[in-house]
Amino acid sequence: QVQLVESGGGSVQAGGSLRLSCAASGLNITNYVMGWFRQAPGKGRESVASIDTDASTTYGDAVKGRFTVSRDNAKNALYLQMDSLQIEDTAIYTCAARYRFATRWRHWGQGTPVTVSS
Repeated sequence: QVQLVESGGGSVQAGGSLRLSCAASGLNITNYVMGWFRQAPGKGRESVASIDTDASTTYGDAVKGRFTVSRDNAKNALYLQMDSLQIEDTAIYTCAARYRFATRWRHWGQGTPVTVSS
């Protein structure tokens, strides 16, 4: 059974930092593109960042230069370092996995909440 379990969310003041983790089990992330998504209250899901099997990365425009996605294939884990957090970053953050040439994200975690206050 595939599981993606996020951790590291919480409350932080604007300008602060958080590091999210996503622990995978039941699959070898080496073979998957891994991604972070977020959904703010009353808004649709937004792609935050993704990291390919070759470690190349992509970022949403809203987080470029502030967030860094990374992966540790040996630990079967995905990370998201979030710096210079803004109130607008408040959301539920969820990790996901898809095959490299697939368009559909196959596996999803349950999400971890991030709240940024002034």
